Amino acid sequence: MNWQKRVEPGPGQESVWDYPRPPRLEDSSKHIQVIFNGELIANTHRAKRILETSHPPVYYIPPEDLRLEYFQPTHHLTFCEWKGQAAYYTLKVGARTSQNAAWYYPNPTPEYAGIKNYVAVYPGKTDRCLLDGEQVKAQPGNFYGGWITRDIVGPFKG
Repeated sequence: MNWQKRVEPGPGQESVWDYPRPPRLEDSSKHIQVIFNGELIANTHRAKRILETSHPPVYYIPPEDLRLEYFQPTHHLTFCEWKGQAAYYTLKVGARTSQNAAWYYPNPTPEYAGIKNYVAVYPGKTDRCLLDGEQVKAQPGNFYGGWITRDIVGPFKG
């Protein structure tokens, strides 16, 4: 990351530099919608979000609020020092696919048990991710899946 000065948050905004390390898990009642290839594949007001220093929030969606028929398990795995081993899904709607576009923790560490099997989606690997109607911007880079909105300020790791 090129070092940039911390952006001071305005009214109603959060700075990612005020988020904790280790990350904090919290409930979110914001309206989340994910669209891929013209289909609404996620729709919830019951997500959880992870807040970690220098990262935009990552939203985890309960599996009951996903169209799971569009989520195909892959063999891709990654490891988070805080949450444990993540497994991935490829999105497939019609003839269109997006490889490893979503991930989840089948057996998270005890501190993050609240996101077990909840699914996070990379905004840059879908057509649109909406948070309370605002189209989300993807976190820079190909590894992190943070959701950038007008109420979050950086600079962001990525």
